[in-house]
Amino acid sequence: MSLKDQLLKAGLADAKKARRAEHEKRVQARNPAADSAEKLAREARAEQAERDRALNRAREEEKEKRALAAQIRQLTENHRIARTGGDQPYQFTDGKKIKKLYVTAAQQDQLARGQIAIVRLGEGHELVPAVVAEKIRQRDAEAVVLLNTRQAATASDPDDPYAAYQIPDDLMW
Repeated sequence: MSLKDQLLKAGLADAKKARRAEHEKRVQARNPAADSAEKLAREARAEQAERDRALNRAREEEKEKRALAAQIRQLTENHRIARTGGDQPYQFTDGKKIKKLYVTAAQQDQLARGQIAIVRLGEGHELVPAVVAEKIRQRDAEAVVLLNTRQAATASDPDDPYAAYQIPDDLMW
């Protein structure tokens, strides 16, 4: 006695469901393409889901990048130091180019001592306090163009042939 007959005799299944199950079994045996089509559809859905996840990750990264840029812009605009009345040119390198800002004598001294820094804001450059420049550097290191380190008397190389010669403070390049 088959399992089907036992289930029918016990009353757990009716004849209509048994015929339907047999019919499905025969159809699948004759048409294996239905299985492969279903398998292909599942794979296509999985690939689409993976593409969607990758696209969402890219969107999130772009959103975070824009948020960091907005934070840097806000920090720079809120803490910029006015350069009005600047009559002394201060030259610095930005990548491979030499740029020039006109600053006051006090600002030039502060730049040399590392008390203020130069940061890139869009196409221009601005002066900000060193503390703000460090906050900007934490968000994007490339935005800080010039931040001299505050160094006390540094130990020089004992083999340096020019160690005895002092560099004047007012030397301009």
